[in-house]
Amino acid sequence: MRHICGISGGKDSSALALYLREQVPEMEYFFCDTGAELPETYEFLTRLEVILGKPIARLNSERGFDHWFEVFRGALPSPQMRWCTKVMKIKPIEAWIGDEPAVSYVAIRADEANRKGYISTKPNIESRFPFVEDAIDHDGVMKILDDAGIGLPDYYEWRTRSGCYFCFYQRKAEWVGLAERHPELYERAIAIEQKVLLDAGVDGDADFSERAMAGRQYTWSGGETLVQLRDRRSDILAKHQDALDRAKSARRNLPLIEMLADALDEDDDTDACTVCAL
Repeated sequence: MRHICGISGGKDSSALALYLREQVPEMEYFFCDTGAELPETYEFLTRLEVILGKPIARLNSERGFDHWFEVFRGALPSPQMRWCTKVMKIKPIEAWIGDEPAVSYVAIRADEANRKGYISTKPNIESRFPFVEDAIDHDGVMKILDDAGIGLPDYYEWRTRSGCYFCFYQRKAEWVGLAERHPELYERAIAIEQKVLLDAGVDGDADFSERAMAGRQYTWSGGETLVQLRDRRSDILAKHQDALDRAKSARRNLPLIEMLADALDEDDDTDACTVCAL
């Protein structure tokens, strides 16, 4: 029986890996590497490996986004067509496990027990939820990370979810954060988007809502291109700061990560990718 724990680069899955390192010494850790992760994610994984005392297997490292983007003929992934999750995360996980019996440990917390994470439909894979079983909530997760001396990945200063730098689940303010901290990655995301628009013959100043509803997304962020979004930077940041101030006044002594989550959810409370965001 194999014991496996997926790490997304986020706080919950990292805390679970640390929580189980002595309970399940035979644990195998893995990370689905799309080749489009944030630098902060790779840096955090390296530090996590040191504390775990074990390597974290990188899956899918030879076939990243660029390969699959061509396979899907230049179609952007979207909430309606999440080919990125299917081919760059779920399939590599199940191929890595194969047909051997395995227990997969999923990092869903006790305070979000109704949330769904990656649960395989393969009969040889059993899912376990240690944080739910042991009543570990958000505060418990933060304590595990603090006690281990690793804290949070640096991207939590401006973003609340792990995942690709161009993830379509990003909120507007998070896109602005990417443009400010990693302008070269923002430019790459613009280049991908512009290629899609050019190939489709879509006017970059057009209203994309009808086309998106037809089942295809032409921009990373709903209703506007990344160029248009960047031009609205001041308005987006002003709205975001107002939301931060409201979150702070409503709940005093709130940690930055929770204030950020509350503020960003005012802009967009869409559920994140069930594999990426743990």
